[in-house]
Amino acid sequence: MSDQSVVIQAVTSRKQQGQFIKFAWDLYRGDPCWIPPLRTNQRELLNFAPHPFYRTAEGQAFIALRGGRVVGRIHAIVDHAHNKTHNERRGMFGFFECIEDQAVAQSLFDAAKSWHAARGCERLRGPLNPAMNYECGLLVDGFDSPPTFMMTYNKPYYERLITANGFVKSHDLYAYWGHIDMLQSLDRKLQFIAEEAKKRFNLNVRPLDRKHFRRDVASFLYIYNQALPGTWGFVPMSDSELEHAANGLRQLIIPELTRIAEFEGRPVGVVFALLDYNPLIKEIDGRLFPFGFVKLLWKRRKIKRVRLISTNVLPEFQRWGLGVVLLNELLPAVLNWGIEEGEFSWVLESNHLSRGSLERGGAKRVKTYRVFDFPAT
Repeated sequence: MSDQSVVIQAVTSRKQQGQFIKFAWDLYRGDPCWIPPLRTNQRELLNFAPHPFYRTAEGQAFIALRGGRVVGRIHAIVDHAHNKTHNERRGMFGFFECIEDQAVAQSLFDAAKSWHAARGCERLRGPLNPAMNYECGLLVDGFDSPPTFMMTYNKPYYERLITANGFVKSHDLYAYWGHIDMLQSLDRKLQFIAEEAKKRFNLNVRPLDRKHFRRDVASFLYIYNQALPGTWGFVPMSDSELEHAANGLRQLIIPELTRIAEFEGRPVGVVFALLDYNPLIKEIDGRLFPFGFVKLLWKRRKIKRVRLISTNVLPEFQRWGLGVVLLNELLPAVLNWGIEEGEFSWVLESNHLSRGSLERGGAKRVKTYRVFDFPAT
């Protein structure tokens, strides 16, 4: 290792798991923009507790210690679903946190690279926590405000630590901000497109039906997996992964803040917005139990910000304005809730259609998240 005072340990014990997770609380203490992760969810995504992602993936967490104190961490991941989809032998890294010390960062990346090399993976990508269908990307621009729900945040110096270890930019993901006034004054041409598309296809647009939750979740998965192949980094989400995510979010999802477009009784498009629970998660310090979850539910009416997570349309209905239809149909519910602002995230830099629509509607790009590759290809 580059610095013998840095000791790298593979996380194998319950104690080390606790050290791995707790390090973030130590590192970000006093940072007004940091939002603690939901502790139960974090354990699952690290494979410290069962999660369906790891039915087709494997991972190993590492911690860096100096003088017996944790000074960094990293998680090495082999996502076999990604490698099958893209015909690669690529490793991933995620959950990277580190003090501002290049020797510590290099020791962590050396450990991750060695672990991957033993599994035949010489090319790496990250940060992915633990994959593209979850929290991903390194914040490289937009440090002046906290992240929205299920988006990442990190120290500004992380980009320097990562690139110094041979990683180069692979792709950027953008977050766009919009005020409700922008939606109400939506470009007339976009409104016309929405109205004409709805008439052309005789669409029925409705919210998620909580009584048929599983059916509508299955529709979302089908549309999501059909709509995105061909986009950068896409990996289909498995039935078990989506069911697990949906069950975890079931009480947090507001049906009124979702829309499903149906053509001849068949779902063909979905839009999915979540309240930005992050300020409340900060209040409960990431602890859902015993009373944190109740606080999230009790106080959610006070939340005035949403994150538009996904607007997806089946390929044969794309470029006909159905995405605009869905957003237009969502607007009355957003106004009724009292939402004042929203974030559209994340949007691939290569998704020129979505970026163009957002920018034309007045949305502002406020944050950039970067995914890195090693080596440069």
